[in-house]
Amino acid sequence: MWQRIKGALQRFMMGRHGGDQLSLAMLIVGLVLSLLSTFTRFMPLYWLGMIAYIWGIFRMFSRNDAKRNEENQRWVTFWTRFKTEIRQFFVRLKNFRKYKYFKCPQCKSRLRLPRKVGEVTVTCSKCKHQFKQKA
Repeated sequence: MWQRIKGALQRFMMGRHGGDQLSLAMLIVGLVLSLLSTFTRFMPLYWLGMIAYIWGIFRMFSRNDAKRNEENQRWVTFWTRFKTEIRQFFVRLKNFRKYKYFKCPQCKSRLRLPRKVGEVTVTCSKCKHQFKQKA
C-alpha cells in the first residue's frame, strides 16, 4: 500500500519544481509569523504567515521551472550578500577600537585604517583612487 502511495506521489511531482532555498525560507517565515501571531494575538501576522506558506507551496508545485530557478537564484544572491553584510558588521563592531572603517568616495568599497595614525593618503585597492583620510 505504501509503495502505491509513494508511486502516486512521485508521478504527481514529476515535472514540478520541488523544494529549494526560497521555498524553504518561505515556509520558515510562515512558521515564525504564525507563532508570533499566536503569542501576540495580532491577526495580520497570521495572514502574512499564511501567504508565505501558500507562496512556498505554490513554488514547490509549479511546473514553470525556469522562472522558479531564476527567483531562487535572486534569493540566494540576496541572502548571501545579507549574511556577508551582517558578518562584516559584527567584525567591524568587534574591531572598532583598533580600526577606523570608511568607504571609498569613488567606488564605495569598505576600507579600514589603524586608529591614531593621523591623516594619511589612502589608495583604494579596488579602484586605485587616492584620497586623504584621517584615522
